[in-house]
Amino acid sequence: MKKLISVLVALFAVCGLLAFGAHHLQASTGSTGKKVLNLYTWGDYIDPSLLTKFQKETGYHVNVETFDSNEAMFTKIKQGGTSYDLTVPSDYMIEKMKAAKLLLPLDKSKLTGMKNYDPRFLNLAFDKHNQYSVPYFWGTLGIIYNDKYVQPGSIQHWNDLWSKKYKNNIMLVDSARDIMGFSLASMGKSMNTTDPATLTVARNKLNRLSPNVKAVVADEIKMYMIQNEAAVAVDWSGEASEMLAGNSHLHYVVPSEGSNLWFDNLVIPKTAKHFKAIYAFLNFMSEPKNAAQNAEYIGYATPNKKAEALLPKAIRTDKQFYPDNKTLSHLQIYSNLSPENVGLYNDLYLEFKMHH
Repeated sequence: MKKLISVLVALFAVCGLLAFGAHHLQASTGSTGKKVLNLYTWGDYIDPSLLTKFQKETGYHVNVETFDSNEAMFTKIKQGGTSYDLTVPSDYMIEKMKAAKLLLPLDKSKLTGMKNYDPRFLNLAFDKHNQYSVPYFWGTLGIIYNDKYVQPGSIQHWNDLWSKKYKNNIMLVDSARDIMGFSLASMGKSMNTTDPATLTVARNKLNRLSPNVKAVVADEIKMYMIQNEAAVAVDWSGEASEMLAGNSHLHYVVPSEGSNLWFDNLVIPKTAKHFKAIYAFLNFMSEPKNAAQNAEYIGYATPNKKAEALLPKAIRTDKQFYPDNKTLSHLQIYSNLSPENVGLYNDLYLEFKMHH
């Protein structure tokens, strides 16, 4: 969900545009023919070779357009100017889109792969009985630490971040809900609370963390951690997997007292036009072999149980990214908050950033 386009992917994209020329770009992104599927998704959120395979198998060409936040995606679909066939909102945003009547229900008779999904990740509160969504990826919020600077095992809980030994040595991902959220979790409070007094206490606690915070950044956090620029970071599991792949001194921890558990699911927005292509794609991505390949490429956890079984043992048994049921039971899925409460979170978070 949280994946933004990496520098390499951006460079390849630029090279691709130069190679294929403006005419090709206009032809592909503007295509509304019958043999296409218009996918609106997060940057670098599907293995490109799977798109090639899908086109080869089905004849449907996939036009991919990307967004960098749930809110930006919501606004674009609400405006209704572009005919997207599928998009990939997160849990709370599925609720919001449903309430705004921006989604079409799934025709279950056309879906062949729902049996492949882990029952733990179906029928969740944000989409009961999966009326509107097919699971795509899931992940957690946690702590990355570098064993060059941190004794292995010494960071296990959110409260460990407030230790004076990490002065000016922690990087935070720039996300109001997540940073406010881990402060709430560190106090044993709900990450969905809307109580202003509790949220103010969480912000005050974050202010006390400020001396330890080296920077609040977005996608650059991966590069900084790989290059040993900080001892500790707070980020999402998929970003963490990229960091760990780039630096063997890095480790990922999901605090056992609680954190965020998030889901990104495929949904059909009301703008959809190419229904045969939509169901062909949903069934293609539900095939265990394809879902496993995609999970290896992206680095987030697959909700497809049969796909998980096909992953290399080192991945599927890694408790950092596939936590056990005990840890999962302490994780919280974000609820869709009212605009007023979203504003309250954002205002308090901004005050923390200014304090920092």
